[in-house]
Amino acid sequence: MPERRPYIAGNWKLWGTRAQATEYCRRLLTLLPEASRRPADVGLCVPFTALDTCIELLQGSGVLVAAQNMHAEETGAFTGEVSAAMLVEAGVQSVVLGHSERRQHDGETDRALQEKVPAALAAGLQPILCVGETEAEREAGDMQRKLRHQIGEGLEEVADDRLADVVVAYEPIWAIGTGQVATPDLAQEAIAFVRALVASRSEEAAESLRVLYGGSVKPENAVEILAQPDVDGALVGGASLDPESLARIAAAAAG
Repeated sequence: MPERRPYIAGNWKLWGTRAQATEYCRRLLTLLPEASRRPADVGLCVPFTALDTCIELLQGSGVLVAAQNMHAEETGAFTGEVSAAMLVEAGVQSVVLGHSERRQHDGETDRALQEKVPAALAAGLQPILCVGETEAEREAGDMQRKLRHQIGEGLEEVADDRLADVVVAYEPIWAIGTGQVATPDLAQEAIAFVRALVASRSEEAAESLRVLYGGSVKPENAVEILAQPDVDGALVGGASLDPESLARIAAAAAG
């Protein structure tokens, strides 16, 4: 079985002026051990306007820089959008796709993600595909149905030999920014199901695919969550706005 290196990604959401990004990155680098001694990969998902600042300050540090969205098309009449090629030119290494907040507030659809995920891969970006159910869906027993649909649509146009190049982030919507956290057992159950869905196409890819948990992850609960056998890291929201907090979560990946 291939060893899946843990990945801790901080999602700043709508936060981070260039001045704030500068202060944050400089502080983070003083808190993280050298890349060769880190127990996990570390990444920052930042607003478009802070990308160049973070890329410049984190160059050579091993900390990945991700955008929070992109358009599937390379060019066209899509005012306000950014293409994969534009992100690559800026030095971005990864991109978050399908975050529940974009699904809820900006009309992001599974059909759009079906195009975005392979477009990101083709451009050389690592997609972080976000999936997860609402509280009502979980209470109705529809968690598996929702994940089956989201994974099926989001990865439909990805070749089997590229599946492991995608990072999946399971984020139960009812736990995002609410203070509620899926118990470690619930996180393990859902993430194991995601891995099984990928295994139905390629067992080899499923063994290598990294699946993260997101939803009110904090230093206080990170060790227990990250200890689950199928949880390969965390997509951290509010707690990632404090570099010390993110560094502590990354350290928790050591077990």
